[in-house]
Amino acid sequence: MDAAHAVNAGHTVSPVEVAAHLVLQLSVILIAAKLFAEVFERWLKQPPVLGELVAGMLIGPYALGKFLPGITGALFVPAKGIVPVSNELWSVAQIGAVILLFLIGLETDLALFLRYAGKAMLVAIGGVMFPFAFANALTVWLGYADSYFHPSALFMGAVSTATSVGITARVLSELNRLSTPEGVTILAAAVIDDVLGIIVLAIVGSLASVGRVEAEQLCVIAFKAFGVWILLTAVAIVIAPTLTRIFRLFSSEGASLVIAVSLCFLVASLMESVGLAMIIGAYALGLAFSRTEIARHLEEAVRQVAHVFVPVFFTVMGMMVDFGRMDEALVFGILLTLLAIIGKVGGCGLPAFVSGFNLLGSSRVGIGMMPRGEVALIVAGVGLAKGAINLQEFGVAIMMTFATTFLAPILLVPLFRAKGSGLRAKRERGE
Repeated sequence: MDAAHAVNAGHTVSPVEVAAHLVLQLSVILIAAKLFAEVFERWLKQPPVLGELVAGMLIGPYALGKFLPGITGALFVPAKGIVPVSNELWSVAQIGAVILLFLIGLETDLALFLRYAGKAMLVAIGGVMFPFAFANALTVWLGYADSYFHPSALFMGAVSTATSVGITARVLSELNRLSTPEGVTILAAAVIDDVLGIIVLAIVGSLASVGRVEAEQLCVIAFKAFGVWILLTAVAIVIAPTLTRIFRLFSSEGASLVIAVSLCFLVASLMESVGLAMIIGAYALGLAFSRTEIARHLEEAVRQVAHVFVPVFFTVMGMMVDFGRMDEALVFGILLTLLAIIGKVGGCGLPAFVSGFNLLGSSRVGIGMMPRGEVALIVAGVGLAKGAINLQEFGVAIMMTFATTFLAPILLVPLFRAKGSGLRAKRERGE
């Protein structure tokens, strides 16, 4: 249910029933997420986030969810639209993503972030160009599009450029590797990747709709995307000390946490209103507070909130995997997945290597940028809604998203646990 007065089998569902259904969904999600996270961490020796993803796949609308009883019908039913869950549940999941990135920003070393921003820009550009070119060409070569400018080819390329920072950020946080050269490069590159993704989607959408994109329009989009992000980050860093002093004026319990999270939500919503992702705003604000005197206090408090909301985000991500659509174009899906991995790992790893990382460090950066997550599905959903791609191609996007999202933590953990610096020269080490 995603409306307060939806009709179910002739019965008008009240707002109270909708709320009760959502609360039941969250209860099942959190229990399943923690059970599977425990299994993956304790017995399989894998990151808990993988357990949460698997939990979502099993209890989601394409699996057991449609058989489990809820308040207003089945517990999870495939919803119409870009995502297969209700708007209410999707909104709660997005709150989890915003809180996660705010926490990650608090844990990031700002000085190291700024130091590696240039390297991150090169990594992000490579991570957009190579996957787009590979996916675009493959779509044409397999006969799903008759030219490189066909809407299907353009959107499959755009889907492949996405990077989901949430997966990698969660793994790096659990390994206590956020404030390493590779960690901050990945995070900065992922944020820049999101900004570039907005530009790519705008270009592709325009080409798919009218067959051309005006240079003036492109410049406006690029200026707005990068300008707003840079301006927000700079302003947040400047005013963070003043905000910290204001926080200290409140003596009531939990005031600092509530005000900080409120500001996080405000900035996140502002980012979304100007066409950028909410998580970009949340991360920028967390980064700004990371060097203030209350940073550690906020970090500890926000982490407690994250324990509740973040598993919802990753479990809902698992729910978006529709295995039924994956076999509709199996060969295309397998090939696209392989090229998506090669394009992202190579496209990000090569610039990292050129900019001073060694083979180990470049591998960490490349694999860290690999997961597509919900970002790719949203782009694919836009293409489906516009009629640029069909259900077969959407299924291929799901397969690629699932594989890259699931494999990244498995490959990333041993790379970061391996001893040795990721930089070529000792004098460059910032660890």
